[in-house]
Amino acid sequence: MIEPLKHLETTQVEPEQLKARFSDIAPPLTERQAALESARCLYCYDAPCVNACPSDIDIPEFIRQIAQDNVDGAAHTIWSENILGGSCARVCPTEILCEQACVRNKADECAPVLIGLLQRYATDNADTSSHPFTRAQPTGKRVAIVGAGPAGLACAHRLAMHGHDVVIHEAQPKAGGLNEYGIARYKMTDDFAQKEVEFLLGIGGIEIVYGSALGRDISLSQLQADYDAVFLAIGLGSTRTLALGHEEAPGVMSAVDYIRELRSTDDLTTLPVPESAVVIGAGNTAIDMAVQIKRLGAEEVHLVYRRGEEAMSATGHEQALARDAGVQIRTWARPDAIELDNDGRVAGMRFVRTACDENGRLVDSDRSFTLQARAIFKAIGQVMVSDDLAPTLEISGGKLLVDEKLRTTLSGVYAGGDCTGLGQDLTVEAVQQGKQAAESIHQDLMAAGDH
Repeated sequence: MIEPLKHLETTQVEPEQLKARFSDIAPPLTERQAALESARCLYCYDAPCVNACPSDIDIPEFIRQIAQDNVDGAAHTIWSENILGGSCARVCPTEILCEQACVRNKADECAPVLIGLLQRYATDNADTSSHPFTRAQPTGKRVAIVGAGPAGLACAHRLAMHGHDVVIHEAQPKAGGLNEYGIARYKMTDDFAQKEVEFLLGIGGIEIVYGSALGRDISLSQLQADYDAVFLAIGLGSTRTLALGHEEAPGVMSAVDYIRELRSTDDLTTLPVPESAVVIGAGNTAIDMAVQIKRLGAEEVHLVYRRGEEAMSATGHEQALARDAGVQIRTWARPDAIELDNDGRVAGMRFVRTACDENGRLVDSDRSFTLQARAIFKAIGQVMVSDDLAPTLEISGGKLLVDEKLRTTLSGVYAGGDCTGLGQDLTVEAVQQGKQAAESIHQDLMAAGDH
């Protein structure tokens, strides 16, 4: 049960309709479509799409391999740089990365090459009856990883390739991190996140301990004592507050928490759904929340942001997705007060109109408006829960400080993913940081062994 919304009725949408509304938003390419699309690639020598890919995948090479009907080779090319290439193909904002950089993305061309869908085609159709990578000879070194999200999993796989033994401590009952618990249900269907984890673990040498949370079940000092190195991939465990009164009232909820419940349930008809909802935020999580609550049957959904559309971190593609779903995007409005009904439950929210002054700073105007809502979902960003970390770990801007080798300020402890201040908190960037951290850990462990 979703406690803050337990007073609301469950969705009135029929199960078959719900199934259709939460089916794959971007259906996979057929063999014929993949052949035609791969033939559109110019296989550029100095491909701008590769420079735009955070995980350094050789995009022209894997597309050429698809065109040559070498799907296994294409998948190997992808996985050699991004072992979570299947999930990234589904959730990566390709429209602002590789596909935006594609040389076919010009006014006189019909469209960029559909790189994301081709990547999915390769990874979905490759032969995975045996793992595509083999472990090096055992090094005798043991590495602890905290968090089985994209960064932690990518780090574990690369360390296992190098012959190290890895133990991942995961607080949740399932691995996958945001791929399992935080992505819109229509973007990652058919339990794909778990299938990908199973595939990744096929290399061997990786153990996952579930229900093991930093600070509750394990401590950083103990991990340092028991292992040769530690990689922190702890994500961001807490949602920011609006700093308004009544924030604990029934009807106010973190968007991340609702999405987690939505992704975890086997029966969407059990979810509480408000007739009207307000989503506060401007990122992809806000879009995911707004679109999904609309598809679940909310009659009126407003997504509200304090600045203009051009400042929203959600891509234009995501914003269009929200509008197509019937979400009303309201900009230049700051949350001012949560309004309650006679029973102390959410009834609406008052907003103050905002503007930018001559210095670009956000200022309030003397105008305001109120939106009626039975639920308010906060998607205003997350912060790291740092109470469980050693005081010697330096934190900057609410995130762990790391150097170019992903080393923290504590010897033998590395970090990557959303808990660091690197990048834009994209899945593909978390994978890349996990991979880079593994290489740093491997080099440091081997250098230490030489002395």
